[in-house]
Amino acid sequence: MIATASDTGWRLFYSLLFGAAIFVVAHYYMNRFLDWVRFQSIGTRDYIVEKLGLMFIDFPANRVVLALVLSAVVPFFLVFLLFLPKLIPALIFGLAAGFAGWSAPKFIIGYLFEERILKFNLQMVDGLALMSNGLKSGLSVVQALDMVAEQMPNPMSQEFKLVLSENKVGVSIEEAFNNLAKRVKCEDVEMFVTSINILKETGGNLSETLDTIVYVIRERVKLEGKVRAMTRQGFYQGMVLLCVPPFIGLYFSTTDPELMGILVEHPIGWVILAAVITLELAAYFTIKKVVKVDV
Repeated sequence: MIATASDTGWRLFYSLLFGAAIFVVAHYYMNRFLDWVRFQSIGTRDYIVEKLGLMFIDFPANRVVLALVLSAVVPFFLVFLLFLPKLIPALIFGLAAGFAGWSAPKFIIGYLFEERILKFNLQMVDGLALMSNGLKSGLSVVQALDMVAEQMPNPMSQEFKLVLSENKVGVSIEEAFNNLAKRVKCEDVEMFVTSINILKETGGNLSETLDTIVYVIRERVKLEGKVRAMTRQGFYQGMVLLCVPPFIGLYFSTTDPELMGILVEHPIGWVILAAVITLELAAYFTIKKVVKVDV
């Protein structure tokens, strides 16, 4: 009885110690945790609404919230039902799938926005060359912008039309160009806007400056294309390797279901499956960071 009471006392002590440690950690990181939760909820919604607005897509915030909820709830229930009747792995992997589904729209919108910036950057070569020819023929800056906006496709047409609309309602052309640089965050756009604003104040041959900018952008696009081609090869090789474990698991699931059933029926299998998923994600982000080269 004495040994049992002693063991009970030690268990109580360790439980209190563990609870105190959790309380201290929770108290210390509570603000960070709340900021993270706020960023994942309201921050994700605001991010998507902002990027859609910059892409000239009108999508109400309440619909964005609805889309986020559906993208999280549907994967959660699908994965949850897949792992039933094992409740613990169903909850763990269901929550992981729900979080991935919640994060997917932000990732997709960010990717589409980056592709739009890249497309705008590629269009600047033809657009600025057209603007330079218009200035050489005697057109003003506003008239040359209007010509580019009418003849170039989107997104350059949309952005230049917005610059002209701002100028028509009383915004100075310099401030309208600065707003363009804020919407389209790109080094080439900043160089173009800075050159326009400086020459508007100091004077100079704007058409020759635009020709120089076109040459610099064209050479940079060539270099970035070569670098992108080389890095894409390494990226896709890494993606092929990342697809090997899922395909092997799928193969064994069809040829030997009893062997693969251990992964979803035994706690050790749950740990192995979670470790595989964690390593796959770590490998993906590592490969993505390694092959990313800033030019």
